[in-house]
Amino acid sequence: MKKALLLLNMGGPNNVDEVEMFLRNMFSDKNILTMNRYVRALVREIIVTKRLDDVKENFVTHLGGKSPLPELTNKLIEKLKKELDMPIEAAMRYVPPFATDALKKFQEEGVEELVLFPMYPQYSTTTTLSSVEDVEERCEELGYAPKITVIDPYYDEYEYIKMSVEKIMEALGEKNSEEYDLLLSAHGLPLSIINAGDPYQNQVEGNVSAIRIYLHERGVKFNNVKLVYQSKVGSSAWLEPNLVDVLRNPYHRKVLIYPLAFTIDNSETVYELDIEHREIAEKIKYDDYRVATCFNDSDDFVEFIANKVREL
Repeated sequence: MKKALLLLNMGGPNNVDEVEMFLRNMFSDKNILTMNRYVRALVREIIVTKRLDDVKENFVTHLGGKSPLPELTNKLIEKLKKELDMPIEAAMRYVPPFATDALKKFQEEGVEELVLFPMYPQYSTTTTLSSVEDVEERCEELGYAPKITVIDPYYDEYEYIKMSVEKIMEALGEKNSEEYDLLLSAHGLPLSIINAGDPYQNQVEGNVSAIRIYLHERGVKFNNVKLVYQSKVGSSAWLEPNLVDVLRNPYHRKVLIYPLAFTIDNSETVYELDIEHREIAEKIKYDDYRVATCFNDSDDFVEFIANKVREL
């Protein structure tokens, strides 16, 4: 059976003109805004109108007019092609390359099984489910019926935890870990989504526990290891503690932040964590503020994905 691999992610604007497309598509997603479609359309317009100019300006001023995610994903795919003998493409949820482009190609090439690798370590209806449903719907539109295999969440797997800690230690460099608070920053979600049964919070907490255990077993001590949530939008109740609140009320003035819910650097790691939140730390006069990078196209991550596909 001929297989192909699809890397699933939210995507990131390839240029400033795609910022509006990204916001509109995200806030049109029934898994993100879970109200009925008429209310969702109204809320989407309010959010896009309110945020568009600021987001565009941030992309131009701080990110060179585009998200780092597409280019990093392409580099990852090029490396994966040397490891796996199968077609490999990215399927982004809110901006190109959309799933349809890859699916048409696979259909023409006679691919009979799609392996979907979510670039989200923890499962959520807002990420993995949204992306998988998108692929299924687009297959249906094309009259294409391959077998679909979705790689399971890997938030607590040994190799994933090992890679995470290596990124943390890389960001720490020669510094003494005991002088730093380690803030494990996961993307936030509204409590209404968690209360509806989304397993994301449990999996994030499991992820944090596994990192704590791994650090303890290797004798690596931080001043404190704390789970925080980032990227809150709007006034409704979200998962807490919020990273901004934690940074504004420092118990300790040396912090290292690890982006827990991302595998590829994007505007929420490169801009939000490393620029926007760094400004808060500088105003409050932190002694040191460090942000670890995501796996991106690292050889270890390439091998991790390739092994997951080989194990099927």
